[in-house]
Formats: sequence, C-alpha cells, structure tokens
Amino acid sequence: MFNTVFCSFESRCNQQDMHALLNFKQGVRDPSGVLSSWFIELDCCEWKGVICNNITSRVTGITLPCSTTLPIYRDQEDKSHCLTGSIHLSLLLLELQFLDYLDLTNNDFLALQFDYLHNHNCHNLSFPTSPPQCVNSSTFRYLDLSLNSNLVLNSLQWLPYISSLEYLNLRHIDLSKETNWLQLVTMLPSLSFLNMDACQLKDLSLSLPYANFTALQVLELSQNEFKSELPKWLFNLSSTIYILDLSVNHLMGPLPKALLNLRELEHLILRFNNFVGSIPDWLGELEHLQTLNIGTNMFSGSIPTNLGNLSSLTTFSVAANPLTGVVSERNLAKLSKLKELEIYSYSTLILHFDSHWIPPFQLEELTLGFSNPNLPAWLYTQRSIETLIIEYSSFKAGDKFWNFVSRVTEVQLVNNLIDGNMSDVLLNSTFIDLSSNGLKGSLPQLSPQVTIVSLSNNSFSGDLSPLLCDHKMLNGKNNLLFLDISLNNLSGELTNCWKNWKSLVAIHMGSNNLSGNIPSSMGLLSNLTSLHLHENKLHGVIPSLLQNCHSLLVFNVRNNHLSGNIPDWISHSVMALQLRSYT
Repeated sequence: MFNTVFCSFESRCNQQDMHALLNFKQGVRDPSGVLSSWFIELDCCEWKGVICNNITSRVTGITLPCSTTLPIYRDQEDKSHCLTGSIHLSLLLLELQFLDYLDLTNNDFLALQFDYLHNHNCHNLSFPTSPPQCVNSSTFRYLDLSLNSNLVLNSLQWLPYISSLEYLNLRHIDLSKETNWLQLVTMLPSLSFLNMDACQLKDLSLSLPYANFTALQVLELSQNEFKSELPKWLFNLSSTIYILDLSVNHLMGPLPKALLNLRELEHLILRFNNFVGSIPDWLGELEHLQTLNIGTNMFSGSIPTNLGNLSSLTTFSVAANPLTGVVSERNLAKLSKLKELEIYSYSTLILHFDSHWIPPFQLEELTLGFSNPNLPAWLYTQRSIETLIIEYSSFKAGDKFWNFVSRVTEVQLVNNLIDGNMSDVLLNSTFIDLSSNGLKGSLPQLSPQVTIVSLSNNSFSGDLSPLLCDHKMLNGKNNLLFLDISLNNLSGELTNCWKNWKSLVAIHMGSNNLSGNIPSSMGLLSNLTSLHLHENKLHGVIPSLLQNCHSLLVFNVRNNHLSGNIPDWISHSVMALQLRSYT
C-alpha cells in the first residue's frame, strides 16, 4: 500500500517538454558532456540545468551557464568546453508552454534561430506597427544570452514576439547591424531590466523624444559606440529607473539638468566618456544616489561641495578628470556610508584636510592622485581598505605607510615619485604593483600571502637574495605566481633559491645587470609559462634541466652573453623564443 501511494506522487516531467528539450539538445554541440544527463530513461526534471514546477512537473526554466576562468596572463577565456551551435528560441517557446527562465550565459553559441511562421497565426501580422502575439510566451520573462561573444545577431525583429519579457541581457553580443534596437526593445511593455553592454551599438536615436519604457528599472548600455550628447528620451524614462550605466562610450557635451527628472536614481555611471564643463552642483539633489561615477571624462574646475550632501553614497568617483582646486573634509564630511572613493587628477588637484579630521566612513577601496607632497592623515584611520591605488603623485613613504599597506589586500602604487627606502620593508598584500615609482635601495621581502608582485621600472639595486632567499617569514610556503623585477639596477647572480618558489607561473627580470649562469634549480619551476631574462650579463649554456619546465611557452634571453648550442627541447615546447646575443 505504501509503495502505491509513493508512486502516485512520483514526479515525472511532461512528455512534450521532454521532447522539446531533446530537440534543443539536438541543435547543440556539447564538447564536454554538459547535457550527458539528458536522456529519456531519466526524469527530465532531474536533467542538469532543467527546472520544473514542484506541483505540475512542467518545465519552467533552463539554466546552463558555462563556467570559465581567465588563465593567468592570457588574453582570452578558454570556451572549448562550453555549449556551442544554434539556439532555436522560437521552438523552445512554442513547445515549452510554461517556460519562464532561460539562462545560457557565457557559452559559445554561434546562431539564434527564431522562426516567426512556426505558428499559423503569424502569417497576417502587421508587425512592426503593432506587437505580434504569435508565440505562446505569456509566461516567458527571463532571457540571458550574455557573454556569448561569438554570437552575431543581425536583427532583433524577433524581440516583440516575446512581449512578456521582464529581463533581457544581451551583453557582449554583436548587434552592430541592428539600427532599430531601441524601438524594438520599447515594444516590451513589461521590461524592467535591459543590459546591452558591449553590443557595438552606434545609434542612440537622438530624434526620438520619448521611449515607451513603462516599467524599466535598470538600463545598462556601457562599452558601445555612441558618439553624441545624451538623447532626450533618456530624461523621460519612468521614474522607477534606479540604475543607469552609459560608461565607456564617446558621449559628449555638458551634463543636462534634465537628468534631475530621474529622481529615483541610485546608481549613475558615466565614466570613460567625453563629457565637458564643470561638475554640476545640482547632482547633489539626487538624494537617493548610492553610486556616482563620472571618472575619466573632461570635467574641469573644482569638485562641488554640494556633492557632499549625498549621504547615501557608497561609491564616489571623479577620477581622471582635469580638475583643479582643493579637496577638503567639506567634500566628504556627510558621506558616512562611503565604501569606494576615487579622487585624482592629472593636473593640479590639491588635497587639504585637517590633520585631526576623522572621516565618518570606513572605506574598502581608495584611489588617490594629488599634487601636494603629503598623504592625508585620515588615511591611517581606515581599517577596512582592501584596495589602495595611488597614481601620479609625489609623497614620502616611511615605516608608518608601509605598515599600513601591509594590511591591504590589493596595492597599486604606479607612476608616482615615492621618497623612501624599501630595504627593510615586508610586503604582505596578495596583489602588489609598485612599478614606475623611483623606489630605491635593496629589494623588499615577501610574505607567504603575496601572489602577484611587480617592482618593475624603479631604481632598486643590490642582488636578489633579500627577495628570494630570506625565508624567515616564508616557513617554506609561498603562493607567488607572478614576479616582475625588470627595468631596475639589480646585480649579482640569479641565486639558487628557486626550489622555494615552485608556484611561479611568470618571471620577468629583464633589463638589469644580473650576471653568472642560469641556475639549474630553475628547472624545478614546473608551472612556469613565461621566463624573461633579456638584456642582462648572463653567460654560459642554457641548463638542460630547464626542459623540466613542461609548461614553458615564452623564453626570452636575448642580449646576454650565452654560449653553446640551442637545446633540442626548446623547439618541442616553447612557442615564443628570443635568443639574440651581443656576441
């Protein structure tokens, strides 16, 4: 009796749904077997990525994002294991009658098919003058095809056929041939989220006075090719919009005061454009703003103190504008929720804070650039900073500063003039970039925490032993992946301490005065992919034990005094080789 009752409640997916999923699978190439569980002997509600209603067992969602990581020091993700082929979207919507959610993020699909005539009701449509209703998609609300970067969509004429859409993400899909994108998207009356970042869009429809976005809350159009002022329709958006991201375009002109129409804005991101004029003080009237990022534009003049009234701000960036004037506690005094602050200029921005001022905030990220010689005293009150960036500045760095830096996870001090000797400094951050600062003295020491360190283009002198052979702090353990000490005045031999650094993936030591032989102990670096020893005074032969570096792809020893034959193993593994010599 128990077994009979149990079986009657057994969840079995609808047969029509199962066949629709198998048809979808048939059009997909699956090199890593992501869909290996999709076979008829298994309840399709148990298939990977398939979501079913708990009561009806009808398929309501498909979520098959591809997980990729960017290999360190590579330019492109490896998607050879991701799904590819064609997405037959109209077939899915016609056959999966209760489909609500489709997420195919970060795969490698090459085509999207949408057959308007699959349903006989589509034959006599008057589209595009009115939205068509030929696909039974009244439940379909969420579509994410983002990061399928090889997917080119020549047309979005299919969009209005899915009039129920509330969430649409086409980020990093090539839409360069679709010039009517805005009008088509506005035919989705329920749309609340729209992301078309990096879609190669060019036209912002400047002549359009009004865009019929009645429910839009999020509009993200960054990294496109817009070359105009802000369009009029933007200022007539629904008052419900709270995220507007137009960053990394070529937008120009002054900021129009009509932006105040978007009273509920919480996140305004306009960085990396060509906006000009002064930073408007009326921005301080957008009382709900949590993010104000207008960095890397052409704004001039001073930073209005009125922006300090934005008490909800968590992110505030005016970085990389040709700003002038003084920044003081008056600009920041009310920003008690601030977590990320970026203030720097390539011209004459002066930081002038009361030395006794204690900010009302605890920052997590701080970017500074200034022309005065002293760091603000309030910096040392910050106990939560995870990322510290200082660029294009001149300042003195003593023990107090380096002790403070040792508590920060990510440190980027680049293109500064830093007065200080690092001979007794212990670097403790996970990510460290101290390139191009004029730093002097012997090399600092590294703690086991350090993963990436660049000390290139400074004036360090002496040998490598303080950095590589002093293991009082390492206890035989380290996590270092990337080491760059190129373009310094380092001398002496390459040391024989490489057995302690087996995690290294890349080594850059070119353009120094290093001498002696390449040590055989470098052959213990089995993870090494890139080795740069060029423009030094090395001599002798290339050690045969280097052939144990099975991952080595780049080997650069040009302009040294090496001798002997080129080893046979180099031609079997190395992809980039530089051996040119002075002699």
